[in-house]
Amino acid sequence: MEIVQLNNDAKLSPNFKLGEFTRSKYPEVYNIPSHEAIANLTNLCQWLEVLRERSSQPIIINSGYRSPQLNRKVGGAANSNHLTGCAADIRTNGMEQAICYAAILINYAMESQQEFDELLIEKNRYGAIWLHFAVRPKDNRHRVAFLQT
Repeated sequence: MEIVQLNNDAKLSPNFKLGEFTRSKYPEVYNIPSHEAIANLTNLCQWLEVLRERSSQPIIINSGYRSPQLNRKVGGAANSNHLTGCAADIRTNGMEQAICYAAILINYAMESQQEFDELLIEKNRYGAIWLHFAVRPKDNRHRVAFLQT
């Protein structure tokens, strides 16, 4: 049975829609965010708008909000920021682009004096590289790392 996700075209910011943050390759898995998660995604999009503007590239979201069921299915961490709509995995065309994106976001954090939770450049065993970025409403850890999974 296919689950219909309502308001996929709802704008979270000028250039990002809710559907970009809720799509998954598992349409049978329930993945509709709460109002709180949508508010967190909207906050995250403020940062992604800066990234888009300063990189002059379209920002493609690989993964955004994940319901507990979807997070389990994809092997996400039990305490993942994706569960609350606070994180996005952003597609990159390799390490250079990931580093550029990371530099833009770190510079913006310093300029704006805003906190972020995680900025991770991740690489899987197949060589795919992406940027994981998370902003929480509070208790941000300012964690920056390179992870190989």
